[in-house]
Amino acid sequence: MSDPSPDALALATRHGLPVEMLYLREDYPRDRWSEAGLDQTAAFWLQMHGSFRGHQAHMDGLVSQWRAGGDIRALHRQLIPALQSFLQHLDGHHRIESGQYFPMMRKIEPRIEHGIDLLDRDHDVIHAQLETLFQSGLAFHQAVSSNALDAADRAARLGDALDAGAPLLLRHLEDEEDIVIPLIHLRGLPH
Repeated sequence: MSDPSPDALALATRHGLPVEMLYLREDYPRDRWSEAGLDQTAAFWLQMHGSFRGHQAHMDGLVSQWRAGGDIRALHRQLIPALQSFLQHLDGHHRIESGQYFPMMRKIEPRIEHGIDLLDRDHDVIHAQLETLFQSGLAFHQAVSSNALDAADRAARLGDALDAGAPLLLRHLEDEEDIVIPLIHLRGLPH
């Protein structure tokens, strides 16, 4: 495997995976993925990722409405529960991947170990972003709940944190699918 610079593979700067990590996708490209033909685990994986993308878009939409002159209390009422659900589900999903699926995948397909390691490092980056979102969400919630004068500033900071985290999450989800879905389809996973 060629040794791309660490900066090129950093989640915040990469624009896709190196070709060496995509050899399984060459055998099972995205245009052949369909719900009907996918392994149950692969289909569930894509469903979960679709849910995270939808959740991110929903939260982005709520913030956009508020930025366009919406009511801060309406933002609070809708965004805080959405954020809480998003944080819990994404954290749990990553814990299962890193703790159970990734070790299995390394054994099933040792050649893809560098790709799995990269995805695992992504989880660390995303976890730091989730912590930022949690703290920003908590500060916003406390500000609105106490009628603090800086509630709008806290909402703006939470919106900025969502804006900063979205590209990282979306890049990770796409790259993970490019490794994991073909691996599951072509090599299988023990159930």
